[in-house]
Amino acid sequence: MQAGVIEGFFGAPWSWAARMSGAAFLRDCGYQFYIYAPKAEAFLRRRWREPLPAETQGRLADLGSRCRVLGVRLGVGLTPFEIYLDYDVGARMALRSKVTQINEIAPDILCILFDDMRGDVQGLPDLQAKIIDDICCWSNAARFIVCPTYYSYDSRLASEFGPPPKTYLRDFGRAVDPGIDVFWTGEKVISSGYSPAHVSEVAADLRRKPFIWDNHVSNDSKVRSNHLYLDPATASWELPTDLVAGIAINPMNQPHLSRIALCQFKALLTGISPAAPLPAVCGSLHSADFAAQLGEDAPLLQALGLNGLDPEARGRLLDRYQANDSNPYAREIAAWLRNEYQFDPQCLTS
Repeated sequence: MQAGVIEGFFGAPWSWAARMSGAAFLRDCGYQFYIYAPKAEAFLRRRWREPLPAETQGRLADLGSRCRVLGVRLGVGLTPFEIYLDYDVGARMALRSKVTQINEIAPDILCILFDDMRGDVQGLPDLQAKIIDDICCWSNAARFIVCPTYYSYDSRLASEFGPPPKTYLRDFGRAVDPGIDVFWTGEKVISSGYSPAHVSEVAADLRRKPFIWDNHVSNDSKVRSNHLYLDPATASWELPTDLVAGIAINPMNQPHLSRIALCQFKALLTGISPAAPLPAVCGSLHSADFAAQLGEDAPLLQALGLNGLDPEARGRLLDRYQANDSNPYAREIAAWLRNEYQFDPQCLTS
């Protein structure tokens, strides 16, 4: 089973420096891919008809080169927002132009994402399948993963984007080429695990094993932005790895702190209980003292969160982590304590 990371959250995206250094972390931790799909990347989402800025394209090309050297596959997420409402000649030409530009980056994986957009459209699965077919014909990527508009059984999707067409998922699975993977987030947008019965049910509709998009530690929502989910093992979490095509973990807005959670995830995926709550060796936490301190504070950061901290406790933590400004993990905690990670109201999860 393939396992990797998709930067697919709302709010502040990672820096290019964090992405570049993160490629080596992913290799060392045993992950196979990284997918660039931040919701803040307008030129791959609502402004998809406009060319990617030259700087972004250059940065992605550099990241791709870095990933290839390390043996990590680079992916790019393209969200042609509501293109199926009017897929005319002009829209098709604009889409082909964008795919051609992405080809210059030479990603190994191209993700075609129809999430976060209106879905109460007659014949939606076939409309989307046509667009997917066109993109796959134009793209030079070796692998494709698509995200349907209704990527979970969560009723919130119908509330936000309109009721899905009847038998949407089954028709989507029928219409989309069986060689293309399909993202799925589980019974909820943020699922606490994936039972064999649930995964098998989804696979039957999709006519393929689902490719899990996991939001278990993402913290971009209004409530979850008040927490740092450093240890996914603190709650029950299961994944029948033989029944899924792969897993893409959507991490936190904080790139370095996400590495701690990703180490824990890797242990969960391999069925090994982590030796310590916060493994310093995987997180590169700079010192044993800092790792011990963070291990002590982790329950406050993860379970209690910002809203649960009284002013005195918050001030004490801020002083502690601001004093360690040379450590990127400490800098991210201090910025979080200062409310510098702003919630993006476009995020629909609570």
